[in-house]
Amino acid sequence: MARIEMPHGEAAYITANANSADVLFELGMMYCSGREVEQDYVSAHKWFNLAALKGNDSAKRLRSEISQEMSPAQIAEAQRQARAWLTLH
Repeated sequence: MARIEMPHGEAAYITANANSADVLFELGMMYCSGREVEQDYVSAHKWFNLAALKGNDSAKRLRSEISQEMSPAQIAEAQRQARAWLTLH
């Protein structure tokens, strides 16, 4: 299993295929719902954005829904984090 360090110090163990849309979507769900991590819409938006880029339609829908609860600055931060993640992976 691969270990990915999360930006807030949490660690999540995921399968070796960290680029899978399903894995990225599940990370978004964890942060959106606060399951096993602190609820964080910025992180959820980031993971949903990455999953959406891989073709996950549910991620597109949920990213849009949580955007309604976020400020423009929070959305911009989530997008910045997604771009940073893409440059590293």
